[in-house]
Amino acid sequence: MNSGEKIAYQIDALFGKGVSSVIPKEISFNYSRKTGRIKSFAINNQLIGTLRSDGGIALTILGASIFINNREFKQNCIIPIHDALPFVSEGRSLFCKHVEWFGSNINIGSEVVVIDKNEDVLAVGKSVLSQSQLRGRIGDVAVKVREGIKSRVEQPKL
Repeated sequence: MNSGEKIAYQIDALFGKGVSSVIPKEISFNYSRKTGRIKSFAINNQLIGTLRSDGGIALTILGASIFINNREFKQNCIIPIHDALPFVSEGRSLFCKHVEWFGSNINIGSEVVVIDKNEDVLAVGKSVLSQSQLRGRIGDVAVKVREGIKSRVEQPKL
């Protein structure tokens, strides 16, 4: 089995059947020198995702932007309330009380994409709670954000 098929199967298993159909054909892979296994994958030298040691895939903002075009993938997403959008896009964690909607594929430790109501990607991270635990919690973290869309931009010095 070639690397493209392996990644496609893993993406479908993690994010939903058919999600891998939106992956462009010009994908490249980075392999471990020690084991020969796939470490990460990219398009035009822009990182899409990295394989985690637990079998998951840590997506980048670009990777989430590619997969968001698939309807099934939206079950891995969370929409925060409007007031929380600037904080999450800066890379700060999302708390349960700020969650407006969440998909059915959210589990503890799963990869989560934070989107707004227009389905624009704001951040990517890892779920701290499962979907059944998200409702009713006030002070708990729902998503530990790894990267926000504004966290990569250099802030001007005043």
